[in-house]
Amino acid sequence: MTIEERQQEIIEEFEMYPEWMQRYEYIIELGKDCPVIDLQFKTDEYLIKGCQSRVWMHARKDDQGRMRFSADSDAIITKGLAALVVRVLDESTPEEILHANLHFIQDIGLNQHLSPTRSNGLASMIQRIKMEALAFSANHS
Repeated sequence: MTIEERQQEIIEEFEMYPEWMQRYEYIIELGKDCPVIDLQFKTDEYLIKGCQSRVWMHARKDDQGRMRFSADSDAIITKGLAALVVRVLDESTPEEILHANLHFIQDIGLNQHLSPTRSNGLASMIQRIKMEALAFSANHS
């Protein structure tokens, strides 16, 4: 599945929840399905800077050259946001990630319904993933 297809899937899922309280509950549920980060990566090195909550994210490249992500947070909504980003970008190549237009954030209305600190945290997660993709792309091309 492509990044675009995963974004479309998320947009359709969010359309099933007309109320924002339902959408927040769904984001929390998604956090429970986030690929769990190994304890060895819950260190300052993997901590996302710019998040008010503590968010750890680990990236690796698999044998097919696709990036795999795991994440965790000490805040349930933030963990759900991390799960959304991971779901969209996991199993993509570094090049696909670097060229991705992540429009699902606007399309589901997240940009209008998150607090400024959560919006900054979400942007920091995406920036970190793109930096990881850039590093993998530069080191393995």
